[in-house]
Formats: sequence, structure tokens, C-alpha cells
Amino acid sequence: MQPQTDTHKTPQALRVESPAFGANGSIPLQYTADGENTAPELTWGSVPEGTKSIAIIVEDPDVPDPNHPISTFAHLIVTGLPPETRRLDASEELPAGAAFGSNDRGERGWFGPKPPIGRHRYFFKVFALDTHLAAPGIRRLDFIGAIKGHVIAQGEIVGTYESPPDRRSAEHGGERRPRSHGRDTNW
Repeated sequence: MQPQTDTHKTPQALRVESPAFGANGSIPLQYTADGENTAPELTWGSVPEGTKSIAIIVEDPDVPDPNHPISTFAHLIVTGLPPETRRLDASEELPAGAAFGSNDRGERGWFGPKPPIGRHRYFFKVFALDTHLAAPGIRRLDFIGAIKGHVIAQGEIVGTYESPPDRRSAEHGGERRPRSHGRDTNW
């Protein structure tokens, strides 16, 4: 009997962009909880043949302080996007079959950046999956588990944001360490 080999391949690269900000650029105030709290539009390139659905997560790994991070905060989760989809404007209605997961405030949909201290990084990640994943209300760690082994292409764009000094208050809806959510980001 021959030993089993891992047939899981390294995911292909997927180009992800936002017309709202450039790679490693500052996220404009309107897309944050300090502003209008509307989600920035995302676009991505063609996905590989065999893609059954697209999933998206936006995470901040710098909670509560970028110099001393202890948690990752999910700002948006979307599952079940049809494979022909090439953009997401989370302030619009999702395509049929797609669903919002729960962000780390326990809400379905976008919760914009509002870091209590320092400039945080926000990872907008897009995954092409070899399975149809439509999971209304799915939480971050369950999302990570659900996509594991099913990612055939992935890409990301990183934006940054620091709340203006007069708006830095965790008491007014800022990012706080989510309960029972660790820093595990291995896909």
C-alpha cells in the first residue's frame, strides 16, 4: 500500500482592489464607523474553473492596540457569492444565494473601522471556493473552518485607518476584543 499524498494544491493568486483606497492606503472616513459606516466597494479578477462560490472576510488583526495585539476582529463576512461575481458593494443588496455572516459585533453586514488606539490594518480577503458555501450568520472561526481545504484562489487588499483623536472612544462602538475569538488566521 502506498502512502497517501496530500492532493491539496496551493491556492492561485487572485487580484483584489478597491476604488476607495489603494494597497496599504488609508481607508477614507466615510467607510468607517467614525464616518458614514458604508462598506467600500471591492473588485477582483477572474476565478479559476471549478469555483462554486466566492466568500469574503474583512479582518483587523491589531485589536486592541497595533503595538500589543491580542485578537482579530471581523468587520464583514459574506458567503455564497456566485462564481461570476467580480465586485461587492456590501451597502447594496447581495446577489441571490449570497448571505452575510456575523461580524464581531454580532451584526450581519459591515461594521467599519473604529480602532480605540493607533493605526490598524484591515485585510479585505476574497476566496474562490470549490464548494458552495452560503452560511447566513456564520462567525469568523466557523468561517475559517468551513473554507479550510476548499480555497482554490485567494487574494487580499490591505487598508489602514486611525480614528481621529476626538473620536477614539471604545465606549462609542469601537473595536473591542471579541469574546472567544482567537488570532488563528490559518486558512
